[in-house]
Amino acid sequence: MRWPTLSRAREPGAPPAEPRKEGGGSLFRFILTLAVLAWILRSFIIAPFNIPSGSMLPTLYIGDYVMVAKWPYGYSRFSFLFGFPSFKGRIFAGLPRRGDVVVFRHPTEDIDLIKRVIGLPGDTVEVRDGELVLNGKKLSRQQLEPFEMPISPNSPCKVVPPASPMVVAGGDHDACRYPAYLETLPGGPSYTVLDQTDTAADDFAPTKVPPGHVFIMGDNRDDSLDSRFATPRGIGMVPVENLVGRGLVTFWSTDGSSSYWKPWTWFSALRSNRIGNGYTGHPQQ
Repeated sequence: MRWPTLSRAREPGAPPAEPRKEGGGSLFRFILTLAVLAWILRSFIIAPFNIPSGSMLPTLYIGDYVMVAKWPYGYSRFSFLFGFPSFKGRIFAGLPRRGDVVVFRHPTEDIDLIKRVIGLPGDTVEVRDGELVLNGKKLSRQQLEPFEMPISPNSPCKVVPPASPMVVAGGDHDACRYPAYLETLPGGPSYTVLDQTDTAADDFAPTKVPPGHVFIMGDNRDDSLDSRFATPRGIGMVPVENLVGRGLVTFWSTDGSSSYWKPWTWFSALRSNRIGNGYTGHPQQ
């Protein structure tokens, strides 16, 4: 015997039931989920960083976009997007290696910078006639062919006085020529540095890196306010707590000729040969 199916009776003349609507709550949950995932990704795993100055030439150009790994040195309050949560110290802490290109929070200003680690805690760093001396030993420094940087809207031929600009004609762009050297840290790695002229920063007295700090320099040695200069002019010794992450690779680069409102210019301004560039050895132009 088959029993009849029970159903709720609808009053005569009543409109049919409409499907249930999710309302604005579903959209809010979706947006909140995306925001939380973005916070996790940029705080714990990887984040982009834009190069605003020429202090790391020839390794990094103005207009390069760098992918920064957040996990290598652990996490501090400077690691997290929007500075949340805020706490003192560092968890899962680890020291960088000499030669790492790192993003870090300025010791006295609310800005992030990018430079190369030269000295670790306990190292003695000296600069003598423009050449680096680490723990009493002069670093290997090999003169290279002059580095030629293509001149573009965001990359003018900037030099440090008393050096004079040296512009050479190129195919699509003129280029700015700089004296270049291949510098090698003990046990590696090697990287290219620029030495434009003689300046006061070419001599830095032997100084021991204190515990919990690193000594950082820009590859464009005469145009970098780094650990050779005390704050507020420079950055002095950088606390390990201020490290944000390690630069991995350049994933985009623009010459400054693009416009946000003209999407086709994003690609005409693209310096495609910069994509995939690493930060040791000879620079990719």
